[in-house]
Amino acid sequence: MFKLELEILELLRKKGLTLGVAESATGGLISHIITNAPGCSEVYKGSITAYANQTKISLLGVKAETLQQYGAVSAQVAQEMALGGVRVLSVDICISDTGIAGPGGATPEKPVGLFYLGLAHQLTSYNRQHVFHGGRDENKKSAASAALDWLMSYLKNLG
Repeated sequence: MFKLELEILELLRKKGLTLGVAESATGGLISHIITNAPGCSEVYKGSITAYANQTKISLLGVKAETLQQYGAVSAQVAQEMALGGVRVLSVDICISDTGIAGPGGATPEKPVGLFYLGLAHQLTSYNRQHVFHGGRDENKKSAASAALDWLMSYLKNLG
């Protein structure tokens, strides 16, 4: 049940790293999964669920210009959220998400199920794009799972 989360926590422990999460479209689901794992408090420092754009700006430091230029569901916002999470939560690594869970909110350029994930390690950030094809709940679960899978892969490949 907790295999992936426990592996992530063990890798964080071994590498002496702390973790935070900055969520939007998953609404706290990533944090929920992590905190279901016993012993998470050793490395997991917390999360910010920044659903509204103003919250992304005021709590995570996402630039208003970035939101205007690229939209809330974008690679750039995912990266700025992750970097903001590193800073605000005082952690080594932060994962983030922003997306369109559905059923509404889509545009021709941004379909339902489009998610951008961010990962920041200290001052470096990365992003990944995913398009999921389920309903709202399933898309949120898929995004959370993809974020945790990516984090696990990133941690395994860290020197």
